[in-house]
Amino acid sequence: MRIATYTRISTDEAHQPYSLEAQATRLGSYVESQEDWELVRAFSDQASGATTERPGLERALAEARARRYDLLLVYRVDRFARSVRGLATLLEQLDASGVAFRSATEPFDTATPAGRMMVQMLGVFAEFERATIIDRVIAGMERKAARGEWCGGSRPYGYLVDPQSGHLVVNPDEAPLVAVIFDRYARKRHGAKAIATWLNAHGHRTKAGKPWNHMAVLTVLRNRAYLGEVYFRDTYHPAPHPPLIDAATFDLAGQILALRGEDYSHRASNSSDYQLAGLITCTRCGKRYIGTAANGNKYRYRYYTCFSRHRYGTDTCPAERLPADQLESEVLGALLRLLSRNDLLDAALAAGLARSGAKRRQHQDELGVVDAELTKAEEAIERYFLAFEAGTLTETTCGQRVETLAAKIATLQARRVELASLLEEGQEPRISEEHLHQLRRHVTDTIEHGEPEAQKGLLQALVARIEVESRSAVRPYFRIPLDGTHPTAPNPSTIGKVRPPSGSAPPAGLEPATHGLGNRRSIH
Repeated sequence: MRIATYTRISTDEAHQPYSLEAQATRLGSYVESQEDWELVRAFSDQASGATTERPGLERALAEARARRYDLLLVYRVDRFARSVRGLATLLEQLDASGVAFRSATEPFDTATPAGRMMVQMLGVFAEFERATIIDRVIAGMERKAARGEWCGGSRPYGYLVDPQSGHLVVNPDEAPLVAVIFDRYARKRHGAKAIATWLNAHGHRTKAGKPWNHMAVLTVLRNRAYLGEVYFRDTYHPAPHPPLIDAATFDLAGQILALRGEDYSHRASNSSDYQLAGLITCTRCGKRYIGTAANGNKYRYRYYTCFSRHRYGTDTCPAERLPADQLESEVLGALLRLLSRNDLLDAALAAGLARSGAKRRQHQDELGVVDAELTKAEEAIERYFLAFEAGTLTETTCGQRVETLAAKIATLQARRVELASLLEEGQEPRISEEHLHQLRRHVTDTIEHGEPEAQKGLLQALVARIEVESRSAVRPYFRIPLDGTHPTAPNPSTIGKVRPPSGSAPPAGLEPATHGLGNRRSIH
């Protein structure tokens, strides 16, 4: 009888109870002990048994179909497959090829019905063992993450992993650059590509020693490890390693990441001298305006141009180009005039508080509905368990329905936590006269004496959006911080949207209004 052997390990041989060499040696001895057996083929894999898509196994099945051997021998059934479905499928393929199957340590003859049943039972135990191992590993990793230990994977730039404690420790050669990356992105409004270019120009390299690119920069900006946390299975855990970034800066960077998204028009001019980059929207086509320029004989002329017109021409969108210098000057002037209008600010705050109260009542009503749905789902699960215990429902039917209900409960519980958090926030503080005075002075000083970068930061902080119908119909919407800080970038605490009272004169086609962007600390 022509014999082929199949051996498998999951990872590296150093941590396996039965290495490839040990399995091959024992299988060879087993073949020699059998009369009229001849070892003609040997196949092996270094892969998980959870899948049947393994190169060595696929070659074994292909040669079985070619009738190049008569029996496939494995050391244990769990080396062949670790799921009942996978084992059954493989045995069917071997049987169709006229090839028998046998385990050297579990001698059941698959040519008989009883033998096939016993092999399939071994497959059940192999699948159970695998699931148990996975549960234990996950539980161990969860406990490790709860202790603040690093759970594996690529270490964050700026940290090293202490082999003794398993915690992250600061890498003094890299850590200072993390703060620089966040500052240039969140405060100076440079884009990820511009930051990567700056890092490379100054001789900095990633932790792998390679040049920086925009994806490496974005990876740093999204990593909550810099707040003193570690991540495992969709959960962040507090960790003892020192944070490299304060929460306000990290949240600010996150807001800018979300605002810019993947839209080219959001990020095309982030590191440029266009102060209103990413803020202007064309009402004709819905696209953003981007910074463009035209070079004359002596001067360079800056414009804001609708992305659709710039990319596809005026047939797609006939929106006019806007002179950048004039638009930026008019928006700054409109901002100053807005800050002098206490009636507008009071009206915005009152309207925002009214909407906040209505939203709070809506959240309370939804919380009641969620609680009722939770109770209903939990009672349904209990009924299914009772039906299963009474024998009126099969395990398959009961299990599928309970799994669906459990997923629904998890979703409802997550929404309940979110609603409770929203309701705990309470009312927004009222803006004080002293705050307004300081804000006006800061804005005036920045407009009259600030550098272009400072003016850009101010506009990016206080301008929510600008809607453009034409050169004579440009409507900016502003937001005002409520926490007393001097804005150099977007602040999440803002007052809400209000239109100017009738009869007020908008400056040169610019209609001032205020608008708070979506965030739990905003009044809309």
